[in-house]
Amino acid sequence: MKSQSRYVTLLGREVHYMEWGAPGAPPLIMWHGLARTGRDFDDLAEALSDRFHILVPDTIGRGLSQWSPEPAREYCNDFYAKLAEAFLDHRGLKQVDWVGTSMGGAIAIRAGAGPLKGRIRRLVLNDMGPKIADAAVERIRSYAGTPPRFDKVTELEAYFRTVYKPYGWLSDRQWRRLTETSTRRLPDGGVTPHYDPNMVMQFTEHAGDYEQWPQFLALDCDILCLRGETSDLLLKEDAAAMAEKHPNCQVVTIRDCGHAPALNVPEQIGLIANFLSEEA
Repeated sequence: MKSQSRYVTLLGREVHYMEWGAPGAPPLIMWHGLARTGRDFDDLAEALSDRFHILVPDTIGRGLSQWSPEPAREYCNDFYAKLAEAFLDHRGLKQVDWVGTSMGGAIAIRAGAGPLKGRIRRLVLNDMGPKIADAAVERIRSYAGTPPRFDKVTELEAYFRTVYKPYGWLSDRQWRRLTETSTRRLPDGGVTPHYDPNMVMQFTEHAGDYEQWPQFLALDCDILCLRGETSDLLLKEDAAAMAEKHPNCQVVTIRDCGHAPALNVPEQIGLIANFLSEEA
């Protein structure tokens, strides 16, 4: 099913999003990871577009959405949660399902315990929980503010194939699409990942932004957590604690990948489709 590219101004910031499926079908939000874009969900959205009305934003500072003129204040989960609330209000959505990869899951936790309390019906957390490993935080701080520069798009693709190898299996076509939908041309003619380097301020100006146990335990929805088998961000013991402490959380380990599963193969798509289709 074909998708449509749209723009909306929320809280004074222009947000780009992709829309799949037919209005009137059950609404489903898909929200991407820290340095990624909503186009990462193309395969999952296409597969589910016959049964859901799917809306896939680019977070401010990523993809085709506006970069924040106040990065120290706005690049954080609280502001992202307010953006999510404004987005649902704009579309007139009283209740939604949500698939969130990494940061997109963290936003759902913050929003679901706050401004979207009672409005998230079912939540898929893709390799994200109420705590992320300290080593992963340091890794993010070390690279996010200084994205690499290359002369050629093919060189950037080779870089993506290396750093995103933990995603699991992607076809050559999928690697090319991932690259082309997250490439920004620089004034000097080079290319770099398509995000605002200032988004790292979430980790320098908002210490502990991903420490969300109280918010996680306050969620009033059904939760499916998909954990990459070798994830260095969501540790095995933290995922186990999620299932132990939250009565409506189930955890499934995705073999042969780390952070984060690409949600692009039948097994992973089927897990999500079945979870979102379960009777309440």
